Amino acid sequence: MKSNLILGLAGALLLSVPGQAQLKKLDQQQIFAGKPSLTKPMNVITGWSDDNHYIEMNAQDRKLYAVDIKSGARSPYTPPALSNVNVSVDRNDIYIKYGKDEPKRLTNNKDEEKNPVLSPDGKYIAFTRNNDLFAVDTESGKEIRYTNDATDVIYNGWSSWVYYEEILGRATNYRAFWWAPDSKHIAFLRFDDTKVPMFPIYGSTGQHGYLEKTRYPKAGDPNPEVKVGFVKTTGGPVVWADFNEKDDQYFGTPYWSYDGSNLMVQWMNRGQDNLKFYSVSPVSGAKKEIYHEQQSSWINLDHDGRIEYLQDKKHYILKSDKTGWAHFYLYTLAGKLVNPITNGNWQVTNLMHVDEKNKTVYFTARKEASTRSDLYRVDYNGKNLKRLTFGDYTHQVQLSPNGSYFITTYSNVSTPQKRSLLDNTGKVIKELGDSKAADFDQYIFGKTEMITIPTDDGYNLPAVITYPTNFDQTKKYPVVMSIYGGPDAGTVSNTWKGVANQWWANEGIIQIAVDHRASGQFGKAGVALMHRNLGKWEMKDYTTAARWLKAKPFVDNKKLLITGHSYGGYMTCMALTMGADDFDFGYAGAPVTSWELYDTHYTERFMDTPQENPEGYKKGSVLTYVNNYKGLLRVMHGDMDDNVHMQNTIQLIDKLQNANKHFELMIYPGGRHGWGGVKTPHDKAERIRFYYQNLLNKPVPEELLK
Repeated sequence: MKSNLILGLAGALLLSVPGQAQLKKLDQQQIFAGKPSLTKPMNVITGWSDDNHYIEMNAQDRKLYAVDIKSGARSPYTPPALSNVNVSVDRNDIYIKYGKDEPKRLTNNKDEEKNPVLSPDGKYIAFTRNNDLFAVDTESGKEIRYTNDATDVIYNGWSSWVYYEEILGRATNYRAFWWAPDSKHIAFLRFDDTKVPMFPIYGSTGQHGYLEKTRYPKAGDPNPEVKVGFVKTTGGPVVWADFNEKDDQYFGTPYWSYDGSNLMVQWMNRGQDNLKFYSVSPVSGAKKEIYHEQQSSWINLDHDGRIEYLQDKKHYILKSDKTGWAHFYLYTLAGKLVNPITNGNWQVTNLMHVDEKNKTVYFTARKEASTRSDLYRVDYNGKNLKRLTFGDYTHQVQLSPNGSYFITTYSNVSTPQKRSLLDNTGKVIKELGDSKAADFDQYIFGKTEMITIPTDDGYNLPAVITYPTNFDQTKKYPVVMSIYGGPDAGTVSNTWKGVANQWWANEGIIQIAVDHRASGQFGKAGVALMHRNLGKWEMKDYTTAARWLKAKPFVDNKKLLITGHSYGGYMTCMALTMGADDFDFGYAGAPVTSWELYDTHYTERFMDTPQENPEGYKKGSVLTYVNNYKGLLRVMHGDMDDNVHMQNTIQLIDKLQNANKHFELMIYPGGRHGWGGVKTPHDKAERIRFYYQNLLNKPVPEELLK
């Protein structure tokens, strides 16, 4: 489930401030048309060419340059050979292009080839066609067919919907095959959706409309049956991994071992509380268990996997939150724990580099504060932990290939992005950039701060708040609370927020984002509180935040608006029903309104099945609290949303109508889980109107609606 950003606008005004020169407010063009504002663009760092040269894209000519870290000398950069190969699909067929050469057509078929992927050695391109798996030789154009049994419910190398959305990830575009590093095999998943219920999505265009038929398993429904297969690149019979496809199970994103000799397969039971890692032979399909973890709540299947194989061919590093906080562990290849590498009540995020010679690990973590990210190094044995970044900033780090240097692009809520080059001891070598504009101090704008909001049971909820321009504590201001609210999906971070919220600051609206106790800010220990009771803790903490705000003398306690999309839409609807005593307005996009209407893998991870947890589903449903509804709720939904079906909104408005409740509804025809393009101006204008009418009680400036 994905969240949408909240609309921000800016307007042009001049202001005289006592004791200061005349300062300017940001105008609309500075926000939306790229007119210079508080910041200026910095060149983009795309990575490193070697340990002494980083790759920079020039902001003016968009060309790549290799920059020497010592001299600063810049020379044109040409990517490695295979990086300069472009594979594309045009009019359903595959083309390959080398550098500046003319594209070479490799297939000629009336049916569409999907997800073409070049083999690591550049000799083959694998793809799917009509749900079967193929490859084509890049030199001869010879086509190899690997599977032959695809139908409208059986897919080879093409993902079933619930895997695409929740397990493999949207970035895969339904691709479910993976080249071995040595290019000798392809691993793929075979899905059988025969028993998965079909959900109809009606398209209203044309005289008669049309029907999309998606195999979508809702909570408690049968899931697809899945097999893990291997084929030799040159063709031949499929070797199936030693799993029983009839078992009620999930497979995570697989990944190859360091030498391509085995495939690491993540296996999980339907209840998602039992995780096993298997090393599987592509030659025989035999599997060997190398890791087993159980938790009382649930375990996440990571898109990028949890294991980093070491080149010593003896160990791997694994990431787990089994203690209640995400940490790294050193294991032997046989699955024996050597020792924890990190520990404590804080979270690691990404493994950046392993220096095997010095037995040192470089990683990012949220240790100094849960709302910040820093780079650290630590020895294999967990000793000599050292923070390498600096200051009260959130750091985005790019480490050189051998870990000798790193570049950090850093900021906080009061400091626009800066960039520095450091060595692996944390010593600053040189400053590389500052996005702060020369005329920054000539502008006045709403101040943004990091704060915490205390709960009655000991949590300090992180929040980021933007006050109105020229904030006056003797005045009363309306509030917009922007949330997402999903499990382990916090949105509060100590980073520069740009200028997108300054129109509302100029108009006198307080803007705040708050993360609840299960947002990930308090580790898996906090997230696990949501097990079997989605809605409970989020609403407890959001109502706490609402009451904290309304107790402030500068807050208009009749004008608190909450807004969010997807899970944030669910939270918004809950706030105007279950939490209606504390919230006055809601602006909800594509909300889940009752969890039995959402898919198996996401929902059951937290709630178990409706059959196992009927009371939890009832208490977590917006529909349960419709009679409590008051204030004003606007619901938006795309009528072809294939993720959170519009069925959710239809069932909610049916209940609201039957209870004779006033609300507002906006349908976006053709919209999926979001909408854009030609609908964007309307979406933007509608939010503007809603805020002006209900929070500001004044007409909308005409220029904002153009």
